[in-house]
Amino acid sequence: MDSMDLRFFTNEEGATLLDRFKQTLANETQFFDVLVGYFRSSGFFLLYPSFKTVEKIRILVGLNIDKVTYQLVQEGKDGQKSLFSSTKNIQEGFEDQVTREVEECEDSKRVEEGIEHFIDFIKSGKLEIKVYPEHPIHAKVYILRKKEGHEDFGKVITGSSNFSQAGLVDNLEFNVELKDAPDVKFALNRFEELWKKAIDVTDEYVDTVHNKTWLNNTITPYELYLKFLYEYFREKINYDKEMFEDLPKGYLDLEYQKEAVADALLKVREHNGVFLSDVVGLGKTFIAALLARKLGGRSLVICPPVLKEYWEDVLREFGVVAKVESHGKLEHVLKKGTEFYDQVIIDEAHRFRNEITKSFELLHQICAGKKVILVTATPLNNRPKDIASQLYLFQKRNNSTIPNLKNLRRFFTTLDKNLDSKLSKEEYLEVVKENSKIIRESVLKYAMVRRTRAEVEKFYKEDLEQQGLEFPKVEEPKKLFYDFDDNLDDLFNDTLSLIRKISYARYEPVRYIKTQTETQDLQTQRISQQNVRGFMKGLLVKRLESSFHAFRQTLKRFIDSYDKFIEMFDSGKVYVSKKVDVYDLLETDREEELEQLIDEGEAVVYESSGFQEGYRDLLVADKEYLQELIHRWNQVDEDPKLKEFLSTLKSDEILKKNKVLIFTESRETGEYLFKNLKEKFGDQVVLSTGMSKGSEMEVVRANFDPMHRFPKNKKRLLVTTDVLSEGINLHRANVIVNYDIPWNSVRILQRVGRVNRVGTKHDKVHIYNFFPTSQAEREIGLEKLAVAKIQAFHDTLGEDTKY
Repeated sequence: MDSMDLRFFTNEEGATLLDRFKQTLANETQFFDVLVGYFRSSGFFLLYPSFKTVEKIRILVGLNIDKVTYQLVQEGKDGQKSLFSSTKNIQEGFEDQVTREVEECEDSKRVEEGIEHFIDFIKSGKLEIKVYPEHPIHAKVYILRKKEGHEDFGKVITGSSNFSQAGLVDNLEFNVELKDAPDVKFALNRFEELWKKAIDVTDEYVDTVHNKTWLNNTITPYELYLKFLYEYFREKINYDKEMFEDLPKGYLDLEYQKEAVADALLKVREHNGVFLSDVVGLGKTFIAALLARKLGGRSLVICPPVLKEYWEDVLREFGVVAKVESHGKLEHVLKKGTEFYDQVIIDEAHRFRNEITKSFELLHQICAGKKVILVTATPLNNRPKDIASQLYLFQKRNNSTIPNLKNLRRFFTTLDKNLDSKLSKEEYLEVVKENSKIIRESVLKYAMVRRTRAEVEKFYKEDLEQQGLEFPKVEEPKKLFYDFDDNLDDLFNDTLSLIRKISYARYEPVRYIKTQTETQDLQTQRISQQNVRGFMKGLLVKRLESSFHAFRQTLKRFIDSYDKFIEMFDSGKVYVSKKVDVYDLLETDREEELEQLIDEGEAVVYESSGFQEGYRDLLVADKEYLQELIHRWNQVDEDPKLKEFLSTLKSDEILKKNKVLIFTESRETGEYLFKNLKEKFGDQVVLSTGMSKGSEMEVVRANFDPMHRFPKNKKRLLVTTDVLSEGINLHRANVIVNYDIPWNSVRILQRVGRVNRVGTKHDKVHIYNFFPTSQAEREIGLEKLAVAKIQAFHDTLGEDTKY
């Protein structure tokens, strides 16, 4: 087709049907007749200013007005013509269509004025509307005739465009204009034949708009308020119930999950992303799968490695087209390309709450231009910027879609600064509460779906009762204590004293380099190594508190690391890790990898002569302190913590009767516990620390996951690290033992979430906590920090369980 041929209109630039109509209608057009399958007022709104000089407009609608009319058409084909051609049925069908169209159109001044003009034209007789009753007509014909006596009789435009905004402007269409008088007369004669048989619905339009839509002069303030409420909650009220009709076998049809999907869908459409953050155990995986099915297209799911197979099974059962990759495969995902994904679902999204990490940057690239669904019950772990980083995966930092909050970065920076001052504990908690309220009201209500169990029980009580579901009661947590004898108490205190004396010079070498120009790269190294030094000091205390066995193993690794570093220093060159991201590795339970990276990470080379005098002496002194510690601890053959635990397992009625999950942060503590428990309880014990083979994980699922196809009941005690604290179903158990308190205390919520889940058969959930000794608590303040963090979490997001 010649791109300059003015007879054709495709709605491409410079060739829209709307522009052609405006030009022709303004040029002495007297009569405008329209025959279309589908008529929408949106087409009229675009054109009514051009109708001022037109004397008469006739619109003949030839295809189904709505679903009811279409059914009548089909019945008419089968010989029941009298039913279809009923004037009442046709008018009612048109009335339904008009009502629906007005309710669904935008609430704007342009629309309101358009409908008012439409009605004025009807009242004046300038506009008539009829529906053809006998057969469905799918034609699109527009006849424009000039005033009488004009040398040009008129023209007819026909093609693919309906009389709607989509047909006149938006869609790629194909229409042709015919100007020869015989063509125009043929079209006009055929139109007149159809017009005579059609049913007039002009008055029905006016009556429907005035009496059955919001566009009338009699609406009361109360009705306007109800209209506002309906529009605000429309997605939640009118969610598509059909998308829940074919749930996979074995999945509960729960009202609170349906409404979560409807709410999330609205938020995704408005803000391109959403947090699915119901408290642990309410079925966020299923909600995400339903949401992905509703969104359609192709999904990319990024989840912890241990949950990859679980996600694949769920998505397959829900009929969702998706690719599942683990958190550690982000570079692989980018290399393979992301352009064919429509949305990204990120399970345990809180792992990406630090935007300065490499993993966050990779994920940010993956999410660019996609809808983003963040699945996490614990989006807040430390500070307000945790929420901010995750928001940046679908919101622009300085140009957000959150109402009245364009600059997210400035908003969250201000909140963080509120906590930077030297505050007392009471002042700190007060600021946390104030920040929490601001975040909830300004951000989270627009971008998060979150319900606590108490809220679900309150607002969905009837549905839960019909389903025969009850949430278990979480009993008051029990503290477990253990005592040292005098000798062990002295050794413990001496150990803490020596840990304070160690300089950790091996982990902060840049601090001891002779004065040189302070480059950006050097400053980055200083900050990174300060973090590493602090972590290593805390790690020694943490491992001592976790188990004496784990402490001894950690000391061995420290001594080995110092030996290698001193040997390297004596060789004349020192390779210093350029940047070790402590927090990124900690968040993903990779402490051993962190220690390895400190030795083998991306490095900068320094001459040994470039270090301050006395640096080697500090290294040797540190090593001697460590050797003294391991020498003294190797002589200890008692373990009061283990002894107390074994005694409690045998005497406590709850621990004796139920399946129990025993969590520790340290893999080595887990292996140590497993060995000792197995000696007492035999094959009742199973271990899973992230190093387990697939067959061992299958044993865990068979014995602790109630959804497993082939359940077994041989194992009663599961010893694990936080590798199993997220996502997985383990609620055949109902007891959690925290053998140590994690660095990130929000992990405690996640651990309990393994057993406190919808559909559990248990009435109660029990929590046992081994808290740090008073000496260790003074050193690292772990219990105090845990309480403060969980309180901050509660204030911001809401919780209904004491942990």
